[in-house]
Amino acid sequence: MEKGYFAHPTAVIDDGCKIGKGTKIWHFSHIMNGSEIGENCNIGQNVVVSPGVKLGRNVKVQNNVSIYTGVICEDDVFLGPSMVFTNIINPRSAVIRRDKYVPTLVEKGATIGANSTIVCGNRIGMYSFIGAGAVVTKEVKPYALVVGNPARQTGWMSEYGHRLSFDENGIAICPESREKYRLRDGMVSKINQ
Repeated sequence: MEKGYFAHPTAVIDDGCKIGKGTKIWHFSHIMNGSEIGENCNIGQNVVVSPGVKLGRNVKVQNNVSIYTGVICEDDVFLGPSMVFTNIINPRSAVIRRDKYVPTLVEKGATIGANSTIVCGNRIGMYSFIGAGAVVTKEVKPYALVVGNPARQTGWMSEYGHRLSFDENGIAICPESREKYRLRDGMVSKINQ
């Protein structure tokens, strides 16, 4: 590990980026000037991290992902293989719109499945779960499970990645962690024990 992080010899790391201790950057990835990657991240093969992108701690980026300017991922985010971010609402090859990037926020603990597309300008709520191949065109609530094209909510997920089933009182228990969750007014929150 050089400078506190590991970079495969084929990776390109531009001057002026910040990379946290314990991070690993794999084959043919490009970390561009002005990007920030937190500690203990894993950047898979053939990943591009564009200028101004911010990744929190323990972010896992699988192979073939491009993270474009305007994207911020908080801690513990998972980006599945070949998922896609956009950063322009109305792209045209002949029209330069670099001053019109629309930001996207992926909150703590969210999972974005393989081959999903996240249309820019949407907030992906904490611990939400985007199913493989989903096309997200609007905000995703915290703990929501969304699937399909366009993505629609089909349930709720625990912080451990298990589907939650709520009783008549609006209470669910994660089968693995035994943590309790409350559903109230169309929103889920974890009950502190």
